[in-house]
Amino acid sequence: MRNYEKSLASIKKVDDYGMFQMTYHGDYAFDEFLKIGAKNQEELEAVIEKLLFKDIQINNAGNGCTCFIARNAAGEVIYGRNYDFDIYSPPLQLVTRPGNGYASVSTSSLLYLGYNENHLPSGAMEDSMETLATPYIPADGVNEKGVAIAVLSVADAKPGFCENKITLSTTTAIRLVLDKAGSVDEAVELLRQYNIFFSLDIYSHFFIADASGKSVLVEYWDNDLQVTETPIASNFIAYNDVKIPQGTAIERHDKVKVTLESNNGILSRQQTIDLLLEVGALFSKGVEKGSGLQWTTIYNLSTLEGAIFANGNTDNLINFSLT
Repeated sequence: MRNYEKSLASIKKVDDYGMFQMTYHGDYAFDEFLKIGAKNQEELEAVIEKLLFKDIQINNAGNGCTCFIARNAAGEVIYGRNYDFDIYSPPLQLVTRPGNGYASVSTSSLLYLGYNENHLPSGAMEDSMETLATPYIPADGVNEKGVAIAVLSVADAKPGFCENKITLSTTTAIRLVLDKAGSVDEAVELLRQYNIFFSLDIYSHFFIADASGKSVLVEYWDNDLQVTETPIASNFIAYNDVKIPQGTAIERHDKVKVTLESNNGILSRQQTIDLLLEVGALFSKGVEKGSGLQWTTIYNLSTLEGAIFANGNTDNLINFSLT
């Protein structure tokens, strides 16, 4: 069986909401991509089409997300992440073990690849080939070194551009960090080596943390890459106290801040879940099922274990391990 057939055969539906898991077998040619990059959406789609041997169109991204880090009673570093969007965005959790990079588990929105309630992957080639692009479109993830990263949208950004640098999209910048970074500092230095273009013209920033407990927001402002140490991220620029929030960004951020401070930064697993549900509900309030909180991931950066659940359904909490 060829690698792409093995990858498609590994697809498993794990939640009635439309959440999937998949293991990528073989090489997804990311080192080759890093040599050329993509300056815009059309170039990125062309690269992925070459990988898939079929036409694709990349669609929308999340816009009400919240992330934070805490520690549990054992002192392990916990990274919590909500992916909020007001359109049904079925998640796929992907395991990759590249030959020239770190193993990782990441989560992608299948909405990016045109999937919806009436069209979901099954493992059959005719309706699942698009999933082979998921190494190029992660929204969050953690690698074997305990480095976690997530993308969150913001209202504005002001990146610089250097002619002698390769350009990456938002999601391929995440893949760069997952495949190549062994710490927060390494992640930042890697990102500095590339220009960024914002996929689908959605301005974004990255929340990055590692097993030491260090966490930063990497943002693009004043024509440069800016780094702000913080344990919390929502949908506004933290650098230099620039705020211009999207929706309930400030409210969600402040709720997380109060909860972390009142617990001295130590949360049990249940407290972590409860907090993520609460700040997810702030965004999702008043919208029908299928909107708002699409998925929640909890990464233990110390043990490389974690959990994921879709659309706030903690009755079907899926545990996983990268070890």
